[in-house]
Amino acid sequence: MKPKAEHTVTGHRMLLTALLCIMALTSPYAQTPGADTGQGTLLIRFTNTANGKPVALNDSMYSNFFGEQYSIRKLKYYISHFTLTTGNGKTKSWDDCHLVDENAGETSFEITADAGRYEKIGFLLGVDSAKNCSGAQDGALDPMNGMFWTWNSGYIMFKLEGYSTASTADLQRIEHHIGGYKGADNVATFINLQIKQPQTLFINPGETTELVLEMNLDKYWHSNTDIRIAELPMCMVTGEPALKVARNFSGLFSVKEIRKAN
Repeated sequence: MKPKAEHTVTGHRMLLTALLCIMALTSPYAQTPGADTGQGTLLIRFTNTANGKPVALNDSMYSNFFGEQYSIRKLKYYISHFTLTTGNGKTKSWDDCHLVDENAGETSFEITADAGRYEKIGFLLGVDSAKNCSGAQDGALDPMNGMFWTWNSGYIMFKLEGYSTASTADLQRIEHHIGGYKGADNVATFINLQIKQPQTLFINPGETTELVLEMNLDKYWHSNTDIRIAELPMCMVTGEPALKVARNFSGLFSVKEIRKAN
């Protein structure tokens, strides 16, 4: 028979092991999304910035990498095919299309997602070819939103309009309507963003978490390629000029903040 003291130590070890197992099972960071953890709401909000401050339409001036001064009159772009990916590589996707419209103050949308922790997010900047070929649509894809060309050319993926003293167009205009969905002219770009520590994206059952994504216009002019207003004040057709602008799309976005919604 074991001594009484040894029985006590063994009992304490068993109790400690049981407590650790309970903590592991109940910890939110141990939960795998979709494993009967319930669902919560993710509020995705876009904040558009230039020169380190939020974009203000019409009455603020900004400067790009080349020292060209400009103001912004319109700023709109499409977000679709949003995805969330767990640490073990499980990905959940939503096919909805949303229009981020700075002019209308429409810069956010909500999705319902399985509770748990996510380490990557992704989305398509633009509208996929299937929706471009689906005829008249409503909601974000309603032609009345001013983001549709023709049945042949499809949707404008990203619209930026304003004025610049560097512009060689009449009235010193900037008009960038970046579109194209067919073959080599497709400018829709999938964006992948890693959620880096100390930030953590965790969705709790029955609660709303807010994910703030920054779209930085400084990267629009200078990132993977150089876009000078003096050289390209107007871009309103598909083809190489639009593709050149779209090469900078992948660097426009970053995770700014993750917080509990009010």
